[in-house]
Amino acid sequence: MALVTCDNVTLSYDSKPVISNLSFSVFSGDYLCILGENGAGKSTLMKGILGLLKPVSGKIIYGDGLVRNEIGYLPQQSEIQRDFPASVKEVITSGCLNKCGILPFFKKSQKEAVRKNMELLGISELAGKCYQDLSGGQQQRVLLARALCAAEKLIVLDEPVAGLDPVVTNELYDFIKILNKKYNLSVIMVSHDVNGAIKNATHILHLDHDDMFYGTVKEYITGDFSKKFLTLDGGDNL
Repeated sequence: MALVTCDNVTLSYDSKPVISNLSFSVFSGDYLCILGENGAGKSTLMKGILGLLKPVSGKIIYGDGLVRNEIGYLPQQSEIQRDFPASVKEVITSGCLNKCGILPFFKKSQKEAVRKNMELLGISELAGKCYQDLSGGQQQRVLLARALCAAEKLIVLDEPVAGLDPVVTNELYDFIKILNKKYNLSVIMVSHDVNGAIKNATHILHLDHDDMFYGTVKEYITGDFSKKFLTLDGGDNL
């Protein structure tokens, strides 16, 4: 059974339909990259998947034991968030809040998850540092560790490499791929990076206003839909 299924979903923003009759599924172990120009509906779709926006019609169905509040989420950062005056450990620990319920404290297992995720991301030595004093790449690692504290089977990433230099971008891509392959964590990632998606994802959902593609990476690069977005030198047109 699929973790997430969009069944003929129509989503609106300010009463204007942004996505119409969209259907696709994400299964355990999938790495889905959602591509598209600004205004194509990527962010709207992500809000629907996270349960923040109710479909006008159709259904978004969670299955295979997935619970909505156990989806890890790494949002795009605003300037205000980059200057957030909290310690690294505090930021990461906040990823456990959805699992606390009405309890006013963190369980031992949640504190252990924070420790393990800091270790996994290689940021244990940054635990006491102020988040706003970190580099962009370090901040993204902190936010990814935070998302992992919430994630059980699925993590949703919104433009995780935006604004990062090529070296840090590749490092983050490599780590996300390890989470997907080694730890069997399913990934949904919104991106403008067509080539990064082709290199790392298993499936592509490309939204192009009134048109769309959904399928495997191989189907995407060998089909007609992608030709207007890919260039001969390996660049991309988004």
